[in-house]
Amino acid sequence: MFRKFFTLIATAGVLLGGVGFIAFMGALRPEVEAQEPQITPPTVFYTVAKPQSVTLDVTTQGEVRPRTDISLTSQVSGRVEKTANAFVDGGAFNKGDLLIKIEDADYRLQVTSARARVAQAQETLSREQAESDLASQDFEELGIGGDASDLTLRKPQLAQARANYEAAVADQSAAQLNLDRTEIRAPFQGRVRQRLSGPGQFVSPGAQLGTIFSTDVVEIRLPLTDNDLAKLGLSVAFFETEDNAGPPVALSAIIAGAPHGWTGRIARTDGAIDPATRQVSAIAVVDDPYGAGADGDTPLAVGLFVDARIEGRPYEGAFILPRSALYGADIMYVVSGDDTLEQRQVRVVASARNTVTIAGGIEGGERVVTSPLRGAGNGDKVAPTDPNQNTGSTIGDEDAAIAEGIDDRATAAEAAEAIEGRG
Repeated sequence: MFRKFFTLIATAGVLLGGVGFIAFMGALRPEVEAQEPQITPPTVFYTVAKPQSVTLDVTTQGEVRPRTDISLTSQVSGRVEKTANAFVDGGAFNKGDLLIKIEDADYRLQVTSARARVAQAQETLSREQAESDLASQDFEELGIGGDASDLTLRKPQLAQARANYEAAVADQSAAQLNLDRTEIRAPFQGRVRQRLSGPGQFVSPGAQLGTIFSTDVVEIRLPLTDNDLAKLGLSVAFFETEDNAGPPVALSAIIAGAPHGWTGRIARTDGAIDPATRQVSAIAVVDDPYGAGADGDTPLAVGLFVDARIEGRPYEGAFILPRSALYGADIMYVVSGDDTLEQRQVRVVASARNTVTIAGGIEGGERVVTSPLRGAGNGDKVAPTDPNQNTGSTIGDEDAAIAEGIDDRATAAEAAEAIEGRG
């Protein structure tokens, strides 16, 4: 028992000594002064907005089509007597050229017969006119008084003779018209798309003889989005006039392995939205595509698929900024003179992979934020940093090298984390 009691007393003494030593060491430690935590404003990258004149072109594609594309049909029946040398697939012709000649012997006989009937009817009309005049004279010589009846003056017979004469003249005109229709002439300058008849073939009224298209003007239907219309300054129902010409269009295509280009203009828009694509088509026209409008000896051939660049309207005082400066659809932040954030609603007129074009909402010389804000918002203090400059900035040369070349928001975030991580 005595031994256990002695062990307990020794253990208690050791514990009391340890506690006393700890208290003594604590008393020797100097007091730590309490300090308020300092909040450092977040670092943001910015770029200075520089106004410039910007022309927003629109690129699209389309197929070259003729303005007029018709089928040649016969209005009379008969055997095809001959066709023009130009009446072959791809043949060129001028307005008024004879393309197809149908045998006209029967129609010439009809014209001769109609002329004879006209002469006969004219003789009958002259005789009835003379007899009517004679009847009127006889009635006056009788002195009966009063008005003579129509039968007495032979007016019905005269009217019938006149009607027969007019009918004969009409028959002659119809016979001459059918004779003229045996010659099928080109209604415009153009080319033959497809020949469907040849000499010796018998055709009936309405028979298709071939298809032709005009070459005075070709059209290219170019689909445009609503954003494209805004860039070009075109309305949905645009139609060019002398006072309001359409924007120029540069057309290009690869033919036989070589690039070629042509120049046209926007003449009109469809005036209605395509329900399938929700787009509006602008109609570009090129005058004389096989002549003066050709690229040297390469015409703008019908059926060719071309790339089109439409010249947009110029924006004076626009800004081209990194895409990372855009927050949401139309929000940007600028750093004011006292290094606080100001939220701005901007007008985006064009968007590319790495840049956006702004036509309103900011002023030249303002500092536009191009990096993530990480919790900062409108009215908050920030530490602005220009990643393209290291003189007089709050970051060193190594930080500037990290920040240089930031084009998008993800890259800006990585650069900011790298700089802060080194600190």
